[in-house]
Amino acid sequence: MTHLSSPHATANTAARNGRLVPKALLAMAVGLALASCSNADNAADGNATASNETLNLYNWSEYMPQEILDGFEEETGISVNYTTFDSNEAMYAKLKLLDDSSQYDLAIPSTYYVEKMAKEGLLQELDKSKLSNFKNLDTSFTNTKVDPENKYSIPYMWGSTGLAINGDSVDPATVNSWNDLWKPEYKGQVMLTNDVREVFGMALLTLGYSGNSSNPDEIKAAYDKLTTLMPNVKTFNSDATRMPYIEGETSLGMTWNGEAVMANDEGLTSLVYKYPSEGAILWMDNFVIPKNAKQVDAAHKFIDYLLRPENAKIVSEEIGYASPNLAARELMEESVRNNPTIYPSKEVLAKAEFQEDVGDEALQVYQQYWDKLKTGR
Repeated sequence: MTHLSSPHATANTAARNGRLVPKALLAMAVGLALASCSNADNAADGNATASNETLNLYNWSEYMPQEILDGFEEETGISVNYTTFDSNEAMYAKLKLLDDSSQYDLAIPSTYYVEKMAKEGLLQELDKSKLSNFKNLDTSFTNTKVDPENKYSIPYMWGSTGLAINGDSVDPATVNSWNDLWKPEYKGQVMLTNDVREVFGMALLTLGYSGNSSNPDEIKAAYDKLTTLMPNVKTFNSDATRMPYIEGETSLGMTWNGEAVMANDEGLTSLVYKYPSEGAILWMDNFVIPKNAKQVDAAHKFIDYLLRPENAKIVSEEIGYASPNLAARELMEESVRNNPTIYPSKEVLAKAEFQEDVGDEALQVYQQYWDKLKTGR
């Protein structure tokens, strides 16, 4: 596997303590941050616990098993205050535009936002001497071009955004391409993630362009094509992308691979996940320590706790995403290690593309077209 240059992820907000998504110097980002973090702020205000130390973790929802949080507190005496965001933009706005990074000791952005935040001085350098389990990581996921030597980030989970098809209403054999979402018979049945980079990345791939294009003409071409998809779009969702399928609101569209695994586990066994013929969108999420974090030592302890093979195994198996922890994968059942939805083949990976930082100028172009697309103007 080639080294990761970045990715996704995107996200869920209301769920047990966890992720899942889905991604700027934009006024809209501030609104997103305020909306998605209002409950988190309330939780953060009441940090006091029986422990003298509290680690404030800022993460996607449904993206950290309660078993892990409880185990860490029991072992260390450090309680974890878990608050959530539903997009990289909201997280970024909270930490930079609202200058509130002192409220959080750990955050979990996607790789292309790690690159952006490191460049802008929003992150602390990590102390590897405190991370004895760093050696457990697959070297395919370390020392990437977006964070050489992992000065600022530690890989947490990685996954993909691909096609979801509810076999109860659509024959999965007939949907193999992103382009299939445009078929007129699917009017009002399609779900897209509520993520500008993922949706535009999908459209760019159908046009033969890179999903990381920074070319304004190519971004406009993607927008023009997406406008013709809108009659088929029922909803945008980056809270829990499995739910519109489980609830029967949509029949096909986009989802994250881990969400498809969760949907199958929760009873929707007919939901099929496919890697599109044009290529899937790949992403990786990472631990980072914000520049003004207060509990830096506790943050390192938590990262190292998660790097233990047995703990990384628990995380991957519960939330359905791939682990960059090689030692953890060796502990997994063969049925998990060989599940192509979670761990795609080399052939699939060769056609897929990891998300990268496209730069603020291009991101503003994306956002302008995204706003037009969502409002119909």
